[in-house]
Amino acid sequence: MIFVKSTDNDFNEKFDELLSRGKMDIAHVSGIVGKIIDEIKNDGNNALKEHISKFDNWTPSSDEDLKISTASMSKAYDNLDEKLKSSLHLAYDRIKVYHEKQKPKSWFDTEANGTILGQKVTPVDSAGLYIPGGKAAYPSSLLMNVIPAQVAGVEKIIVCTPTPDNEPNELLLAACHLCGVREVYKVGGASAIAAMAYGTQTIPKVDVITGPGNIFVATAKKMVFGEVNIDMIAGPSEIGVLADDSANANHLAIDLLSQAEHDEMASSILITPSQALGDAVKIEIEAWLLKLPRQEIARKSIEERGAIIVTKDMDEALKLMNSIAPEHLEVATMSPFELLPFIKHAGAIFLGHNTPEAIGDYVAGPNHTLPTGGTAKFYSPLGVENFMKKSSIISFSANAINEIGEACALIANTEGLTAHEQSVLVRLK
Repeated sequence: MIFVKSTDNDFNEKFDELLSRGKMDIAHVSGIVGKIIDEIKNDGNNALKEHISKFDNWTPSSDEDLKISTASMSKAYDNLDEKLKSSLHLAYDRIKVYHEKQKPKSWFDTEANGTILGQKVTPVDSAGLYIPGGKAAYPSSLLMNVIPAQVAGVEKIIVCTPTPDNEPNELLLAACHLCGVREVYKVGGASAIAAMAYGTQTIPKVDVITGPGNIFVATAKKMVFGEVNIDMIAGPSEIGVLADDSANANHLAIDLLSQAEHDEMASSILITPSQALGDAVKIEIEAWLLKLPRQEIARKSIEERGAIIVTKDMDEALKLMNSIAPEHLEVATMSPFELLPFIKHAGAIFLGHNTPEAIGDYVAGPNHTLPTGGTAKFYSPLGVENFMKKSSIISFSANAINEIGEACALIANTEGLTAHEQSVLVRLK
C-alpha cells in the first residue's frame, strides 16, 4: 500500500501512477473481441453455442436451451429465505422511488408570434442488460439496471448473464422474477454484448446495452457503440475517502476494503490532512484483512492499488480527490455538507460518518452502476435517461416565419445553400 505525503519529493510521480489506475489494456484484447463479434454477426446461435462450450464449460443442446424459463425464475423466488426476500423488496422499492424522480418530462413553449418549441421525451423500444455471473452473481446489479429501464417505460427488456457449467445463480433468478423480467439468456462475455447488439435467431437486437463486466465485456461495448447505445465503459471498482481526524479509523479501513474485495484491480484511496488518522487506518486495514474470506483478493488490491495520502490541509485533499474523480467518494468529516460545493467529480458521494459506500450498493436508492477510472469527470451514474431519448419540437405560424425567416434565409445564402434559402423565402409574404 502506498503511504505518501503531498510534501514528499516523489509525490507527483506516485500520484500520477494513481491517476492511471483505470487504464484497461483494451488494445490487447480487441482482436479477440473483434473475432467474437464477427462470429456472432455471421453465424448467430451456432457461434453462441460454440462460445458457451468454450468459455462456460457446457454446450446448449438447442436454441431453446439458451433461455432461462420463467418457471425456474418463479421457483427460485419462492425458495428464497423470507428475510432475504424482504430485503430484496426493500431495495427494489427504494431504487424505484429514487429513479422515478429522475424521469425527464416533455415540454412545450409558445411564443407570442405563434411559434411552438419544445422537447418530446420517449423511451427506447428495447434494452439489453448485462449482469455478470461466474464466480459471483450480483442480483443488486440486476435491480440497478432493470428498474431505471422500467421507469423509463422500455417495452422490451432482456437480460444476458453467463452460467458456467449451466448452473444459473438462484438468487439472480429470484431477482429477475421480482423485477418481472421475462427474457433471460445464458450467455456471457463479449458474445452476449454482440448478440444483443446485432441479434441472433434467439436473442433480439436491442437499442441500448447497459451493465458492468470484465475487460472483454467493456471492449465489446466500446466496439458495438454506434450500432447500439451503451451506458459507459466501466473498469475496476474504486473508492476514494476524504477524512479528517473526526473519522473512525476502524470504519474507514473496512470501507476501503469493501472495494478491494471486489477484485485485484480495484483501487482504494484515503486522502486526509491527519497523519495520525492515516497511520491508524493502515493498522486497522491489516487487522481487518485477517478476518475477510476474500482476503487474498483484497490484500492484492490494497497492496498494489491502495493508497493513503496525507496532505497539508483539506483544501489540498479536495483538489487531489477531484483529480482522481473516484467512482465512489466517502466524505468522513465533521461537517461533510460544507465540503460538498467543492467536490466536482465523483460517481456517487457518501456524506457523513454513518454512510458507508456499501449502503449505496444495495438499499439507499441511487444507482450503483457508476463511472470509473476518472471518467466521473464526464460520465454520470446509470439512470432513467440512459433508456430514453429526446426529440426537438418545432412549429412556426405564418406570422412567426415572416418575422424571422429573412434572417434564416440570409444565413443559408451565406453558407451557399440555395435550396435552404429558397425553402424559407417561398413562404414569406
